[in-house]
Amino acid sequence: MKKKQLAGGLALLLGLGLAGTPALAVDGLEGDPQRGEGLTQTCVSCHQADGSGQNVPGGESWPRLAGLSEGYIARQLKDYQEGRRRNSTMAAFANMLDDQAVADVAAYYAQLPVTQAEGGDDVDDATLARGEELARRGDWNQYIVSCQSCHGPGNAGAGDVFPGIASQHAGYIAGQLRQWQEGERDNDPQGLMAAIAKRMSDEDIRAVSAWLARQRVTSAQGDTE
Repeated sequence: MKKKQLAGGLALLLGLGLAGTPALAVDGLEGDPQRGEGLTQTCVSCHQADGSGQNVPGGESWPRLAGLSEGYIARQLKDYQEGRRRNSTMAAFANMLDDQAVADVAAYYAQLPVTQAEGGDDVDDATLARGEELARRGDWNQYIVSCQSCHGPGNAGAGDVFPGIASQHAGYIAGQLRQWQEGERDNDPQGLMAAIAKRMSDEDIRAVSAWLARQRVTSAQGDTE
């Protein structure tokens, strides 16, 4: 019964379009990638000139932005500005941007080709198999919904709420899951990510982060190998 209730609740949540979340991060503004490129000089030290980010084992990793949804990037920048997502470095940079600049920066990164992720090379086959199970099928014994239930086919992203996590750095994925576990990040719609992360063990986090990092997204439209 609990499994059916959880599955039914998730279906209802998705079917309602995640009621209570704003439809657009920057309403009515069309981003210009050319203008956006000129605004990213302060971004490249962490996210790199090609938007590939950095995987820092044992430290703070910076996500790949290239090829993520334009709406998702804009939403995160607005969340940093308005305190719904907390990171002192990112908040400082985000608050340098007005709404049009947010839209422009998001448009620029969204049109870049997806880059290859790093991390996950030091795990064994059993750990990778567990990561694939969690990403593709979930673990109903632990009430863990599969990643692709929300993040879309191939975990390549679904709309402006659920980013592409395939070919995202392992260190970044693991870090965000731990932040949701510990209540340090809470800008997920309806607390969905926090609920899932809190059911995952350290080994689960390591496994799914490694497996997702090793997936190859071949275009910004989410095609996967």
